[in-house]
Amino acid sequence: MTDGIPAAPGTEGWFREGPDGFALLASRCTACGALSFPPRTVPGCPDPGCESLDQSPYPLSTTGTLWSYTDARYAPPPPYPRPPDTEFSPYALAAVELAAERMIVLGQVAPDVPAEVLQVGMIMELTPGTLLSSAGVEERVWNWRPAGPSEDSYPDVAAYDAYTGEAHA
Repeated sequence: MTDGIPAAPGTEGWFREGPDGFALLASRCTACGALSFPPRTVPGCPDPGCESLDQSPYPLSTTGTLWSYTDARYAPPPPYPRPPDTEFSPYALAAVELAAERMIVLGQVAPDVPAEVLQVGMIMELTPGTLLSSAGVEERVWNWRPAGPSEDSYPDVAAYDAYTGEAHA
């Protein structure tokens, strides 16, 4: 990454930051176009009807519709990576549907977004995030956050306004 924060272990090659911004990278079959995320680490198309072995990185959409979410208010059991002597912070996980790719991508919701503002059907956008390893080292991951209100894409403009401190008509 350009900011020097390394990818979390096991996620190397899953995202990139470049001139077009932060993007998740899928594997795309060069023969039929089938996508898989996370990217495949073995040769071969994810479509059982395709015999191609070739795939290339493919940047996914950076916005999608919140399909589902959960609010994690308890500390996961070990081996949850967390530096010793730090308090657990609740977090939310989002399942975001990327319409263009017809795929759902899971990810943590940005830590500054309270679960109370999340609503199924709202538009979410991809953003870089970090986790703190058990050794206290920042590691790059991706997060989802509300993209902003609109009549068609955000069911509860008042909740978004309360979260951002803005007022929308």
